[in-house]
Formats: sequence, C-alpha cells, structure tokens
Amino acid sequence: MGFFDKMFEKKECAICGTELGLLGKTKINEGYLCKECAGKLSPCFHGYRSSTADDIREQIAYREANAERLASFNPTRTLSAGRTNIMLDEDAGLLIITSQSRWRDANPDIIEFSQVLGCDMDIDEHRTEIYRETKDGERESYNPPRYDLDYDFNLTIHVNTPYFTEINLRVNDSTIDQRGSIEYREAKRQATEVRDALVQLRQETRDSVVAAKAPKTAVTCPFCGATTIPDASGRCEYCGGAIGA
Repeated sequence: MGFFDKMFEKKECAICGTELGLLGKTKINEGYLCKECAGKLSPCFHGYRSSTADDIREQIAYREANAERLASFNPTRTLSAGRTNIMLDEDAGLLIITSQSRWRDANPDIIEFSQVLGCDMDIDEHRTEIYRETKDGERESYNPPRYDLDYDFNLTIHVNTPYFTEINLRVNDSTIDQRGSIEYREAKRQATEVRDALVQLRQETRDSVVAAKAPKTAVTCPFCGATTIPDASGRCEYCGGAIGA
C-alpha cells in the first residue's frame, strides 16, 4: 500500500468505532481517538501516544466515576490563580482545579490532599532588545544595550495520579510588561499564596501520616481512671471520654 493510499485509508475510533476523517483525530498507541472520546479524558492528560485502547477505556471509566464524585464535593476554601481557581474541600481532604464557573459540568479531576507532592512558582522574564536607527537607516544596539522586559508567573503543581503528574498554570491573564506594577504585585501575591498553601497542605498531610503510624501510648483516662490507648478519635476505649480535649 502506497503512502497516499495509507493516508486516505478509512480509520475508526479505537473506543467507539466512529469513522474518522483526516482531521479531528488523536493518535494513541493502538490506533486513533475521535474528538468526542478524546474530550472525555482528563484535561491534564498528555500521554496519548503511550496509551493503549484499554488504557483509554480505563481512564474514561475513571472520569465517569469522577463526575459522580463531584456531586458531593463541597468547597470550603478557594485559592485564585488568575482565572483559575483551586477549590478545596477541607472536610473531605480533596481539591479540584478549574477555570469554569459551572465547574461540575466541566468535570475537573478530584485530587486527594495526599496526592499533592508540592508546588513550584516560576517568574519567567522575557527580554527583547530595543534597537535604534542610524543616519544610514541601519539598525544598531544601544550602548549599553536596552531591553523591553515582560513577565509571566507560572505554577507547577506536582501530583501523584494514574494519568498525570503535573498541572501547569499561568497566573497572569496577559503578559505583564512592568516589574513592580499593580498587575505584577497581584500575580506574585496570588502565585505565592497558592504555592504556600499547597506546600503547607502537603506537610500537614505527611505529619498526619507520621502521627497515625506512631506507636500508641497508654494514658490514664481523666473520666473513668482506666489506663487506655485512645482510639482514632482520641477517646477512651472504655468510657468514650474525649482525652486531652
């Protein structure tokens, strides 16, 4: 089969069987995905070419379950990163990242606090040299050289999930052209707040795991006087009194 014959050979979506045209399809390890099936995957997912059809089916099933879990997701705190919100359900130990006002319809991935590994903030400085024109109409550099500078604030959230390990966000909606401007300071404030909150969340989660694994120590219950090892709720195993409350 020649090159052009292969190019125009009919192809079907590896998941739903829809016939595919030349455009609007996504290559995976075993065939192609139609636009509709690709749209069912996580917006943070990029490993198409290394994924088999079975991998894609598993992820679609995960995404369907994720949509059901969102019904009980209850945000108690919201961090802003430009148009993107990091919404935390602190009672359930979960978070989502979304730029949609109707976020349940967008089906953002639910991430457990324990899956957050850290967060990095980067300030990207872009330098464009400014030139002047000579009497002869030639372009030459100033001495010393002059530059037009602009800035972008970026966050990289590191996570441990089956389908992606990083979430990349640009905090400022448009490139900032003046260091120290109101836009620069606000973008820096938001980026710093998100980074510090997620780093703190990671540390608190690790501390909780360490505390849970620590050997239990017997204490005397102030209510019934029994020697007891407090349960997971910090209560006496005999009378149920709140020890240390």
